[in-house]
Amino acid sequence: MKRQHAPPGTRVVASTLGTLPFNLLCLTVLCVLAAHAPHLPAWYTATLAAILIARWWQRRRHHHRVPAWLRLVMLVAVPLVVVGVYGSPFGREAGAAIVCGLLVVKVLESESVRDARMAVGFACFILMSALLFDQSLGYTIVVGLMLLPALATLRALEPGLPERGGLRAFRPAAILLAVSLPVALVGFLLIPRLATPLWGAPDNGQGVTGISDRMAPGDIHALLTDTAVAMRIGFDGAPPPESRRYFRGMLLWEFDGREWLPGAAARRPWPPAPVGIRDPLTRYEVTLLPSHQHWMFALDVPVDTPEGARMGPDHTLRSIQPITHTIRYRVESATDYRLDPEGLAPSIRAAALELPEGFDPRARALAARWRAQAGGNGMAIVRDALDLFHDGGFVYDLDAPPLGRDSIDDFLFGTKTGFCEHYASAFTFLMRAAGVPARVVVGYQGGYWNDFAHYLLIRQSDAHAWSEVWLAGRGWVRVDPTAAVSKVILADTGGAAGDVGGGSVSWWMPWRNRLDVVNRWWGQTVVGFDAIQQSRLFHPFGVARTTAQMLGAALAVAVFLALAAGALLASLRPRNRPRDALAGAQLRLQRRLAHLGIVRENAEGPRDFYARAAAALPESPQLRELADEYLILRYAFPEPPPERTRVFTRRVRNFRPRRMVK
Repeated sequence: MKRQHAPPGTRVVASTLGTLPFNLLCLTVLCVLAAHAPHLPAWYTATLAAILIARWWQRRRHHHRVPAWLRLVMLVAVPLVVVGVYGSPFGREAGAAIVCGLLVVKVLESESVRDARMAVGFACFILMSALLFDQSLGYTIVVGLMLLPALATLRALEPGLPERGGLRAFRPAAILLAVSLPVALVGFLLIPRLATPLWGAPDNGQGVTGISDRMAPGDIHALLTDTAVAMRIGFDGAPPPESRRYFRGMLLWEFDGREWLPGAAARRPWPPAPVGIRDPLTRYEVTLLPSHQHWMFALDVPVDTPEGARMGPDHTLRSIQPITHTIRYRVESATDYRLDPEGLAPSIRAAALELPEGFDPRARALAARWRAQAGGNGMAIVRDALDLFHDGGFVYDLDAPPLGRDSIDDFLFGTKTGFCEHYASAFTFLMRAAGVPARVVVGYQGGYWNDFAHYLLIRQSDAHAWSEVWLAGRGWVRVDPTAAVSKVILADTGGAAGDVGGGSVSWWMPWRNRLDVVNRWWGQTVVGFDAIQQSRLFHPFGVARTTAQMLGAALAVAVFLALAAGALLASLRPRNRPRDALAGAQLRLQRRLAHLGIVRENAEGPRDFYARAAAALPESPQLRELADEYLILRYAFPEPPPERTRVFTRRVRNFRPRRMVK
């Protein structure tokens, strides 16, 4: 910290940071660490919090500065540790870790009012950066409330607050925060937005859960216990029955013995297979949250392609760009259909029957027996497989044991325990081994229908995998082997269990689903308020497209009205209103002297005025004492001592001067 040098013969009143502002500053930094804790390593956040608490305790007990060498070590250690953890100082998580560490270092050296003001400004910036990670309504409210300690710190840095007035500092902070809300709303609505941001932090999508482009038994276990929202769907009419709420994401054609992959069949540049539609189309709008993947989910099966997407030959929708932000698109789907019923091309049939050599001999032998018994009747083979899952002692359980090299054999003849991935994988394998073309479909199933807001809520826990088999004359038919399992064991899924369409749910999950309507409104109205939405801002007033010039004019009008309102309020305030208790008592004393005809001149200082007043009232020695006390309180201390100020105020209140008539 830069030292201050006082000229000879003068005394510098040091702007030393008081105990109350320092305590509030530590609270502010603690709030910043709490806001960033969800996306930083727990040990890193705990270490910074421990250093902050140790600093608070050290200043409270010893009043010593932190040695410069220790601050220097911290300054070097923070970026080195972050690079060691993240491999780079760039990126949202690494950047947040660095600035949080530097903020704690700033607290270590904060000993003056100037240091505290800089630390508060730095803390507010870091606090707002937490919204880069989460923009939900609840998190935004929490981050906004975390500004209160920062504003209270700034108030405590101003004069007039007693050392033990910590709670009193929060009152103006709360008022200031409340007053800033309409200002923020005007800026949010009227400041022109860019179609694309000028800059952005690198984001590789780490930490974002969602369906990936491959599937192996056990891979989506984390999804089934994740209650994060995946998408919301609003239908033009009534929603489809629950038995038809299968949202197709991607199709997996290739099996390597452990994993199912899209394979070459999913990438062939062919037009979508023909669809025979047997019922009215279902029209709906999907609000898909970021997944950092290309998959766009649609009710089985989509028949049109949204803007910015491509439809594959197997009727899967794929976004041209990775989905890194919330998108909305409209789709039409047929829920009662015949998909590609005329016949399969030889290459497609071969891809739908392909199995890796040298894996799962017992499953192959079982499928061969079914084939021998049913002949070419594919539907009979499907029934044999579903009967096996229903009557063969299979259990639905998220806590499935691991599988070995022959994963299908291990599951069918060993563990017999698993969830949708296990059953879809084994069923599809059996069908192919029996000569029935089959493929795996990954997407979502079920969801929560919100009667109040009329939309379907799909969470990550609704992730599901099922199969499609091709039957002569019927085309590709959806088969959900998981539904055939008769015994279900549900672990604590956080209220999920959408994979099997029911089961035990947490008591708070229904309430959480109902309250999601607020999050939906927040996402569509606030988070989704982009340049396109802003261009329609004045549409209710008959303006088809709002230009930047219109927004600028509206913003200027709003600023003018705000200034006018401020000027009006200022004019309505009582004049000569005291700024503090001492000034108020002094004004009261002046008014009482004015009643006796002793009026203070505009250019007259208080010492000269009270000397003149004392000369005019020689019979009132109390006036001279009050004048001396006021001059001491006003000019001898950086802050008037509260107790002496109260005594002075009480003495002024009891002062009743009378002018003697000579």
